[in-house]
Order: sequence, then C-alpha cells, then structure tokens
Amino acid sequence: MSALGWEAVRAEVLRRIERRDWPPGAMLPTEEQLAAEFGCARATVSRALGELARAGVLERRRRAGTRVATHPVRKATVDIPVIRLEVEGRGQRYGFRVLAAAAAEAPAGLALRLGLARGVRLMHLKTLHFADGRPFLYEDRWLNAAVLPEPLPADLAAVSVNEWLVKTVAYTTGDIEFSAANAGPEEAALLQVAEGTALFVIERTTWLGEAPVTSVRLAYGPGYRLRTVV
Repeated sequence: MSALGWEAVRAEVLRRIERRDWPPGAMLPTEEQLAAEFGCARATVSRALGELARAGVLERRRRAGTRVATHPVRKATVDIPVIRLEVEGRGQRYGFRVLAAAAAEAPAGLALRLGLARGVRLMHLKTLHFADGRPFLYEDRWLNAAVLPEPLPADLAAVSVNEWLVKTVAYTTGDIEFSAANAGPEEAALLQVAEGTALFVIERTTWLGEAPVTSVRLAYGPGYRLRTVV
C-alpha cells in the first residue's frame, strides 16, 4: 500500500471497524505497526487515531493502546480557539499583554501529572487578553519547549502564544476540564473584578504522543459563555 495521508488513514481505520475487522472492544495494532503497513509516519497515524477518538469511535489511553469503543457515543466537540478570533468574532477589538515569560522549574504536582522528572524546567508564560481594552481572559501556561517543532517567536508581543501554538504545534490527545472558581487576589486584580468573584475556568493539557506539549489554565471574566456542538 502506498503512503497515506492522515485523512486516508482515518478512512481506512474506520472502514475496517465498520467491516468488523476490529469489532467493539478490539485492540488496534500499535501506531508503529500501522505506520509500517501504511508506509507513513507514526505522527500521521497518531493524528488519524486521535480524530477518531475525539469522535468517540476509539478509546485511547497512554501506555495502554487504542481500542475500538465498546459503546460509541456522540461527543461534544470543543476546538482549541484562537483567542484573538474569539474576541473579534464578538465584534470587539482584541489586544494582549505578556505579563511573564521565563523558564522555571515545574511545580511538583504538575511534573507528576505530566509524567516528567521532578525538577524539570518548562517555559512559564502568563498573558492577559483584552476585548475593547477591558480584561477578557487571564492565561497561565506551562509549555514543554523540548517538543516544539521550532523555537518560540523572539518577539512574544507580536503574536500571542495561544495563536502561535494553534497554528504551529500539532497535538494527538488532550484533556480538558471546566469549572467555576472564585477569583484570587492576582486574578481579581488582573481581571478588574472583586476578589471572590466567580470566574469560568478552563484547564487544558495537550500531548504529542507520550510527550506533554502544554498545560494551561484560562480564567475568563464574568459574562463569558462557551458554545460547542454535538
């Protein structure tokens, strides 16, 4: 079989599932085995399987392999948005300010969750995003520079890290949590709200294969609404 792109790999995997070559609950061959069969890069296979997992067709677990979902479900789809486009889509003027950007030792809990060695240094970036000159979103991000395909832009004030990552860095899997949290002193000051104000918070981690790419906490000011599709 000639080399396939990720869309063709996805279509072929789905065809085999529908044909019951891999029935519900069946373990798929490894990414390396599928890449060798299809004559493509492992990253191509990983992206195809990731898309099917997000659609609910497959179940993927790090270090445990990929199985056909026993009870496929229709899942809500949440894209990683470019914050600039999100603000401009509301008819507002976008702006941002980098508050901090430096290599730092990852907190022990974060390193453990990401499967990294204790004491590992990651890029720590804090950014405040604005809509019509008013604080819109506070972004607190840890970034694993070791997996980036190219260095971060030298001028971080020219394009937000959020936008650069969405356009530049691929990911294969991720997890996301939504919650309400009371604004602490730092968030309250930055978002110009009273301390203890309820904020909408998104915490998201993305992975490229076994390697973590980024872990970010997004705290939105009052009034934010998230829309998705099912």
